[in-house]
Amino acid sequence: MKKTFLYAAIIITAAIAAGAFTFYLLMPDASEFKAKNPQKTSLMTHRELTWKAKGQKKIAAHRWAALPDISPYLIKAVIISEDDRFWEHAGFDYGGMKEAMEKNLKSGKFRAGGSTISQQLAKNLYLTPERTFFRKIKEAVITWKMERTLAKRRILELYLNAVEWGDGVFGAEAASNFYFGKRASELTPIEAARLAATLPSPKRLNPAGDQPYLLNRAEIIHEIMVKRGIVAPEFEIENGDTPGESPVLTPPDAGAGNTPPTGPDAN
Repeated sequence: MKKTFLYAAIIITAAIAAGAFTFYLLMPDASEFKAKNPQKTSLMTHRELTWKAKGQKKIAAHRWAALPDISPYLIKAVIISEDDRFWEHAGFDYGGMKEAMEKNLKSGKFRAGGSTISQQLAKNLYLTPERTFFRKIKEAVITWKMERTLAKRRILELYLNAVEWGDGVFGAEAASNFYFGKRASELTPIEAARLAATLPSPKRLNPAGDQPYLLNRAEIIHEIMVKRGIVAPEFEIENGDTPGESPVLTPPDAGAGNTPPTGPDAN
């Protein structure tokens, strides 16, 4: 009898292990995007199907921009806003997860997710917005594989081109044009901070609007950029932070949020 239970336990354990291994193998690792840029993400497709079901004739606004063609202000503002330890972790910010969990327990509601840029990219590229435990498992596996397949700079470039910045607006180039009428490379520090400030709730917040939450969050992001030497206030005052006039500065190579050299295959 004991042998029967032992054999059964071994078979069940082996079956679970085989299933988990198969599940792991079936999850994408984003290797297809080492050099090729995605034409459309899973989130874009999901949005378009939702519009179609509602009888709306809309298509996702999206235009690719290479990392060197995106304002360094926006790159750093987004990292500050979404994943300040991006360059240090391997896909998961356990400190951020702990902080998010503490906030959720304190508020009694599920508000903060603690997702890294890599996790958000995994979701945007391959999954849907549904909030289920199984989706989080898939997101974690894809993130783990992606971090071991793509360089950090490539992950950041893909993220900045895939992230949603409003209803049907995807990527830095489309967002810059839609909200500020300019290229992503021309964004000023204030505009960059405003765009980054909307990412927790891009369909509810307008980067060009005056919602108190947006203004407060953008101001905090901007202040951090100033403290880290990313933004020189005297240049902003001189130029009035007007479209096309803010200089592209090369910040000191120190502190979190600084951007290393770019390129899809760089390590």
